[in-house]
Amino acid sequence: MVESLNSKADVVEKAVYHHGTGTYGQIMVGNKAFEFYGDNVNHYLQIPWNEVNKVIASLYFKGKYIPRFAVQTKEGKMYIFSSKEPKKVLRACRNYVDSNDIVRSLTFFQVLKRNIKRIIKANK
Repeated sequence: MVESLNSKADVVEKAVYHHGTGTYGQIMVGNKAFEFYGDNVNHYLQIPWNEVNKVIASLYFKGKYIPRFAVQTKEGKMYIFSSKEPKKVLRACRNYVDSNDIVRSLTFFQVLKRNIKRIIKANK
């Protein structure tokens, strides 16, 4: 059995960890780490707060709908999650991650525009 890094849990929420196929389980935001425990005992993820670089949220309809969010580590790895109540999870993460490091993801059109500019710049 896996032992939690946290001594106190702020939020425990049903969630899905997206890595190829989705893994169902629960997210635990606590005082020492961001943790995901899958329904299968072998699927778990523990990210200490000192390893978290950014929390990136996809926002739709001016923040009324948040389908998924990602946790980026200092190593550059991205862990993508979706939860039942993402606002509650992100508010809890704000207690442990600097609010400037909780950012919006780029929209589809921003990515498209950025790639077109890069192609034009490469052809010059």
